Amino acid sequence: ILDDPDLKDIDPTVLKHCHAAAATCILEAGKQKADISAISTCLEDCKLDKERIEQFCTEYQHRELVSVVSFSIGRSPLHITDVSWRLEYQIKNSQLHKTYQPSYLVTLNVENSDSGSHPDVSFSCTMEQLQDLVGKLKDAAKSLERATQV
Repeated sequence: ILDDPDLKDIDPTVLKHCHAAAATCILEAGKQKADISAISTCLEDCKLDKERIEQFCTEYQHRELVSVVSFSIGRSPLHITDVSWRLEYQIKNSQLHKTYQPSYLVTLNVENSDSGSHPDVSFSCTMEQLQDLVGKLKDAAKSLERATQV
């Protein structure tokens, strides 16, 4: 963040405080399993403009990863040891309207080198969200491969 040329005129201390506040907001919303409407209302109360709220909510929709990030805060990060998944097909919603929406239930088996195993991290996602996650993981793997070749 500190290297971003668009932010060079802002005091680094203010940037760090803003970054910490945003991270705290995301982690707390993830822990509370807040939906987009609740987050949007909260951000409107904080006087953020509509464009920033929409951008934040779009990014927050990848909140499945928030639980992974929140588990990794501590002495050492968690390691994913296994992944399992299953296809879930929702036929009706809570108002008994037909939806016919497939989604994937993904479970990450994780462990911490300090204390051994942790509770599994589970989340539900659409096919598009899963494809996005797989693409980002492939990009991360390529970056790591390039970094180790240097």
